[in-house]
Amino acid sequence: MALPRPVPGQAKWWLIGGIGITLGIVLATWWGVAASQGVSWNDAGHTVVDDRSVQVRFDVTADTGKGVSCQVKALAVDHSVVGSRTVTYPPSKYRSTRYVATIATTQRATTATVDGCDYVP
Repeated sequence: MALPRPVPGQAKWWLIGGIGITLGIVLATWWGVAASQGVSWNDAGHTVVDDRSVQVRFDVTADTGKGVSCQVKALAVDHSVVGSRTVTYPPSKYRSTRYVATIATTQRATTATVDGCDYVP
């Protein structure tokens, strides 16, 4: 059985639709692959130890066998940075690992957070 031919003047819309669908599939695939690569992190809380230090807890999801380096910072009540530190961790055999970092501060901190993480070269 032969397929019916498009009505004259409609072929360009079939072509535009086909290109649009193909482009959408390519973009969705690229976005999915890009989102699954790299290091991701989530803050898991903090503890103010005293007027000169704070601990931050965070989970890092990274490829197993690769070390990570994270930038952590402590903030005062006015949101100014009162301490920061770069911490480096060796490769983990787990995809997701919880870490705790202590940050020395210049004054009492009210919160601590992770600025970012990346693989160690």
